[in-house]
Amino acid sequence: MASDVDQLVDLISRRVQERLSGQPASVKLALLPRDRGECNDDTAPGEDCAECGTCVVRRPWSVRAMEGEGLMRVGALPGVGSVPGDMAKLIDHTLLKPEATRDEVVKLCEEAKKHRFASVCVNTTWVGLCKSLLAGTDVMVCAVVGFPLGAMAPTAKAYEARDAVRAGAREIDMVINIGALKSRDYETVFEDICRVVKASAPAAVKVILETSALDTEQKIIGCAMSKLAGAAFVKTSTGFGKGGATIEDVQLMRRIVGGDLGVKASGGVRTAEDVLKMAQAGANRIGASASVAIVTTGGGDGKSKGY
Repeated sequence: MASDVDQLVDLISRRVQERLSGQPASVKLALLPRDRGECNDDTAPGEDCAECGTCVVRRPWSVRAMEGEGLMRVGALPGVGSVPGDMAKLIDHTLLKPEATRDEVVKLCEEAKKHRFASVCVNTTWVGLCKSLLAGTDVMVCAVVGFPLGAMAPTAKAYEARDAVRAGAREIDMVINIGALKSRDYETVFEDICRVVKASAPAAVKVILETSALDTEQKIIGCAMSKLAGAAFVKTSTGFGKGGATIEDVQLMRRIVGGDLGVKASGGVRTAEDVLKMAQAGANRIGASASVAIVTTGGGDGKSKGY
C-alpha cells in the first residue's frame, strides 16, 4: 500500500501536469521578452546590438533591466574587475572547486569586501574563515551542503547545515537526494529537505535539483516537495553534473513554485544574454562560473566548470 507521502506526491504531480497542459495564454505571454527599446551605445562598434543582454560595462542598463525582471544575484569567481556599486548586490562571489586553497579563499573575500558583493559562496570547510574575514561588512557567507552529489543521509546533511550556520553561514544551498527521488522514495526526499531546513534556521535554504538528471515528472515532484518542506529557493544545477540550466526548466520551476519561492538558474549560464533569458523565464537569482566575464565583457569563455 502506498504511503501518505506517495499519495500526496502522485496527487500533486497529476494536478500540476493537468494545469501545465491547459495553461492560459495570459501566463505564457508573461514569459515573453519585454521590449527594452533601441540600443544606442556607440562604444562597441561592430557588435550586434539587435538583442538585449550586453555587458555591464558598455551597456549597464541591460543588467539593470535584468534586475527589473526579478534578478537578485549573479555569480562571480575570483579575479573580477571593477563593477558599478549598484550592481554588486546581485553577485554571489563563488569558489567551490575542491582544490581551492586558503589563499584563494582569502582573495575571494577581499574581492567581495572591495566590491561589496551580496555574498561569498564556499564549501563548508571555509565558512569560519570567511566569516572572520568579512566581519564588519554586509557581505553574507553562503555554504553548500551535500555538494555536489546529494547522496548523503538526511542526518548527515542536517548536521553539515547546522554546523555551517553556527560557523556563520546565512544561506545554505543543499543538493536534493537525486537517487531517492528517481526511486520514488519520497519519504526520504521530504525528510532530507525538512531536516536541512530545520537545521539551517534562520538561514534560507536553496534546494538544488540537478535537473539534467531528472525527467519532467521528477522535476515537478522535486519542486513541490521543496515548497512543502519550507525551502526558500529551488535551483537547477550544481554545475558539476551532465547539464546546466535551460529556459524550459526555469519556466517549469517557476510555474510550480509560483511566487512563493525563488528560482535560481545555475550551470551553463555564460553570457549576459543567457542571464537575461533566464531572468525572463522566471529566475530571480543566477549562478555562473563565467559571471566575471558576463559583467565585464558580456560573456564568458565557456571553460569554467561548476556552480
